[in-house]
This record gives sequence, C-alpha cells and structure tokens, in this order.
Amino acid sequence: MPPMPANASFLKDIPLFSPMDEQERTAVASLMDEITFKSGQQLFHERDQGGICYVIRSGRIELSVLDESGEKLIVDILEPGELCGELSLLDGGTRSTTAVALTEVEALVLERPEFVDFLRRQPDASLDVLSALAKRIRRADKLLKQRVQDPNELIEDKSSVGDRVADAVAAFGGSWRFIFLFLGFMGFWMILNATPLKWDIYPFILLNLILSSLAALQAPVIMMSQNRQDAKDRVRSDAEYRVNVKAMVEISELHEKLDKLRGELRLHHTGGRPTPTT
Repeated sequence: MPPMPANASFLKDIPLFSPMDEQERTAVASLMDEITFKSGQQLFHERDQGGICYVIRSGRIELSVLDESGEKLIVDILEPGELCGELSLLDGGTRSTTAVALTEVEALVLERPEFVDFLRRQPDASLDVLSALAKRIRRADKLLKQRVQDPNELIEDKSSVGDRVADAVAAFGGSWRFIFLFLGFMGFWMILNATPLKWDIYPFILLNLILSSLAALQAPVIMMSQNRQDAKDRVRSDAEYRVNVKAMVEISELHEKLDKLRGELRLHHTGGRPTPTT
C-alpha cells in the first residue's frame, strides 16, 4: 500500500496538533515531507546539530543517552503518532538524545525555519508545543531519577562478610531481645550458683570475666557498624545530590527553551522591534 501523505486528518490524531483547527493542521501538513528509515538505521546522534523533527507514521524509534559512566540509558520508545526531535526544532540546538529505528519507520519531516515561521503567524499553536515539551522534560527527569543506582544496592554490593556480621551484631546488641536474653542469662547464672551445684561463688568472678570480655568485643563491633552507617549516609547523600543536579539541569533547559520561544513570539507581535523591559 502506498504511503499516506501528510494531511490534516492524520495530524488530528497527534496530541501536539489535535487542539489546532483544520486550517492550522492543513498549514502544518503542507510544511512536511515524507521519509523512510530502515530497521537499525540511526536518525541522529546525541550532540548532532538539530533543527528537524520527525512525526512517526509507522514503526518504532528508540531514544537513548549515555550516562556519566558511559552506559546506554534508554530514555523512551516512540510509537506511531509521536514526535522525535522536537526539542531542537524549537531552539535549533544540538540533539539531546540518540534516535535509532527499531523497525522500518515511515515518518514526516518538519524543519525548524518553516515551523517557527508558522508559530509566529499562529501564536495560539505555540501553546501546544510548550505543553508537549514540558511533558517530555518531566518524563526524562523521571527516568533520570530512576537511573541513579539504589544506594542500598550499591552498599550491599560493596559489603564484605565482616561488614554484614558487624551490622548483625550491632542490630542484635541494640535490641530489646538482647536485653531480655542477657538479663535472663544473668539471673539464671546467679540462681544456679546459689544452689549446691555452684561453681562460681559470689561475687561471681567468672560472670564478671564473661561480661568484661563481651563488652570488650561488642564495643569495637558497634563502632564498626556506626562507621558503616556513616558511609551509607554519604552514599545516599551523593545519590540525592546527583538526582537534584539532573533535575535542575532539565528544568533550566526547559526555562531556556520557553524564554526563547516567548522572545520569538514577542518579536512577532511587535513587528520585529524589541520591546522595552520594565
């Protein structure tokens, strides 16, 4: 079956264009060209120069980035009816992700100069673009937060047998169970040695030796566990810091793109003359 041309009825099913009226969708469709990508073909690479957006008609596209450790992080899987590359379409900047066709993809190409000129003529349509942009930023921010390794998993991976034993001893030694068992043991020891079967007569020198040995061993084990707790807190603090930094970067990029689009619309309303600031 021959590929379906870009028309207003097709764009009506795409969330970015569905709020537009028929005339606006027809104008946008007239700006688009058709293109086909083979399975496994790369549409663009992260940090490539942008300015072109793809509207997926059929097929699936994978968006990914490289994290700080150089590992591939899948940001999203785009399905038919979704946009690919809309960030650089607005600011003309570099690509923020790498896009690869997972299957054969049929798409419509929308270039920045024509689309920005359309937004300048139709300011109401720019609100739909801003909404789609905010949605993508929120979704990327959520995935970035999930990508930060769980501090508890990281701590467990680095824990030795001695570390686990120290944690277990400290947890048991700081519980009511230990207190009740210890009091019961001392009471049993004293009562037993008050009978004719006694082997540790008052003042219970052997019991004192056991208690002193237990305290001497328990103290360094508890200190080891406290040091481990400090290390856990540092790992958790570092993870929270990285999440906050990533969120701040995403929010800053969003504000920058919103300000850029707002400035372009303001220039259009003033006939290309900059408006004075108050």
